[in-house]
Amino acid sequence: MSFPLGRPARLAVLASGRGSNMESLAAAFPPGDPVAEVVLVLSDRADAGVLEKARAAGISSEHVPWRDRGSFEAAAQEALVTARIDLVCLAGFMRLLSADFVGRWEGRILNIHPSLLPKHRGLNPHRQALDEGVDRTGCSVHFVDAGMDTGLVVAQRSVPILPGDTEEDLAARVLPVEHALYPEAVRLVLSGAAAS
Repeated sequence: MSFPLGRPARLAVLASGRGSNMESLAAAFPPGDPVAEVVLVLSDRADAGVLEKARAAGISSEHVPWRDRGSFEAAAQEALVTARIDLVCLAGFMRLLSADFVGRWEGRILNIHPSLLPKHRGLNPHRQALDEGVDRTGCSVHFVDAGMDTGLVVAQRSVPILPGDTEEDLAARVLPVEHALYPEAVRLVLSGAAAS
């Protein structure tokens, strides 16, 4: 499969947390949108806020327990195929997926990460930025590959790091930028302007 599809794309969001990036994607691609629609939300955590937000928005949602990577990926793959998903969007999904799973979705799976990749991959990117003493950080949307935040970057946006900033300050400054950037990056991919 390659983009553009010539029809609205069916999006799935995988998330582990509160779901604010899922909300931004659902708002950008509502039912009836000519580009895409968020039709499925999966979470590895039963108590994740994203599931409640998806249900409130009328989006099909499912808790897929992470007993181990293999069982999670098998159940997630079944759900994605059943829902006829075209593009998978990881949004605060705090698990590393296998090369086999990622390979099945090559060019059709994205992630958003709160740093200017390739800098500050993995956990605690805001702490990494502060420890390095850089004057800017930001967020990146990238294709997912078998590595940790190593896939081709689709789009980035930066924000300043101010004197006295804490990790919490940076997170609060970067998050609204994430909410704007993720839908833009999805549009780039679905238009065929960005490909892995």
